[in-house]
Amino acid sequence: MALKEEQAGTAVSSAGSSGMEQFHAKAHYWGRLTVWAALILTVSLPVVLSFFLGHHPGWNVILSAFLAYAGIVAVVWVLEPMMYYTILGVSGTYIGFLTGNVGNMCLPAAASAQNAVGAEPGTKKGEITATLAIGAASLVNKVFLIPMILVGALLISRIPDHIQQVFPFILPAIFGGVLAQFAIKKPIYGVIGLAVGFVINLTPLVVYMKMLLCIIITIGICLLLERKNVTKTAQ
Repeated sequence: MALKEEQAGTAVSSAGSSGMEQFHAKAHYWGRLTVWAALILTVSLPVVLSFFLGHHPGWNVILSAFLAYAGIVAVVWVLEPMMYYTILGVSGTYIGFLTGNVGNMCLPAAASAQNAVGAEPGTKKGEITATLAIGAASLVNKVFLIPMILVGALLISRIPDHIQQVFPFILPAIFGGVLAQFAIKKPIYGVIGLAVGFVINLTPLVVYMKMLLCIIITIGICLLLERKNVTKTAQ
């Protein structure tokens, strides 16, 4: 009887793994297809303006602007996918970086949904939950974003000044909520992350180096603590 139950459990686990492999294969196919389509569409407008309508600004201007921008944010192009992947998963990463607003919309939506259903980031349940949450958040975002693009400037001009002064605090408040949601599971790690971020931000380093150092130092300290706890438990 026990052997049959074990075999049944193994069969279910094998079917689940196979299903996730198929899901990931389709996510990679459609993700790459849609991301490349977005890249081509994004580049097509400046190409048409430059080479078909005679508005090319010159390669020096283009390269200077690219290098100036890349010097500030290039490290983010590499860091953000690695930072968010464990929470967003394969399909969530494709959707998030295709629709944008990863840090201030996709990540909070995925984290809140995982917390609501009790799913751990990095698990199958967590990835499916994050994908559904990001998809819903992206659709809602577009529903509100399109009218805001059309009449947003008019609406914002009608909002009183004392309310507009709150706008710069919205993004830090979102990140604070996400930090609290994860830190409550292991408060010491939240304290370490805050302390490292506070100290690093007092240094005169450039912004992307501060971000990189915060990630490396926080992960390093937390890993050392985890190993120390495992060693104590083993003894």
